[in-house]
Amino acid sequence: MPTVVNLRPRNAGRGRPSKGTGVDLKEVILNAGEALFALHGFYGVTTRQVATEAGVDTALIHYYFGAKRELFDAVLLRRAEILNKARADAMTAYEAANPGTMTAEGVIAAFIDPLFERAMTGGQGWKHWFSLVAQINTTPAWGGEVMHRFFDPVVRQLVETLGRALPQADARDLFWCYQFLTGSMTLTMAETGRIDQLSDGLCHASDLESARQRLYAYCAAGFEAVVRNSRG
Repeated sequence: MPTVVNLRPRNAGRGRPSKGTGVDLKEVILNAGEALFALHGFYGVTTRQVATEAGVDTALIHYYFGAKRELFDAVLLRRAEILNKARADAMTAYEAANPGTMTAEGVIAAFIDPLFERAMTGGQGWKHWFSLVAQINTTPAWGGEVMHRFFDPVVRQLVETLGRALPQADARDLFWCYQFLTGSMTLTMAETGRIDQLSDGLCHASDLESARQRLYAYCAAGFEAVVRNSRG
């Protein structure tokens, strides 16, 4: 059971934050929502449960964020903005450093490496967030719409950069290959433990460095093979 810390603002009226507490209640609520949504999904969590986890009044969630969907979007946006900028900057830097000599693997590494860095060094919050994104990425009802709103610009930059690294590629092949890449990427970052059981302990989902050493080459080889076969 979660440890509930009493952060309910006092003498500020129902649903209004008190001053001078020294605690960023918005961050506390976002952290609580992130952990619960990652564990139970959007439909398995109520705002009351988030409030209990955060140790605040439910009205405070509505004060800061509105309804549950707005809270959910805020949870996604908080880290998406950080990650999307890091990925965009990494791809731009890679292309600038390798004019005319880019490889598919190099572009893919620039795109995915910021995820691994945060998953390995960013703490439990990032792990919760990656687990949540993996759920969204495989949710037919509304997952595609959410991914579109939060991630399309940086994904389009990836596809365009790969198009310059693989100038002979058909755009359809690049988009299909991204579809396969994102499945591999999000499942790896979610650390579900599936590979631990499947390999009888030979591999571990938490061993992200081993995954990183293999994922870039795997994805790049897929892009290159599809492009090669399409031309043939």
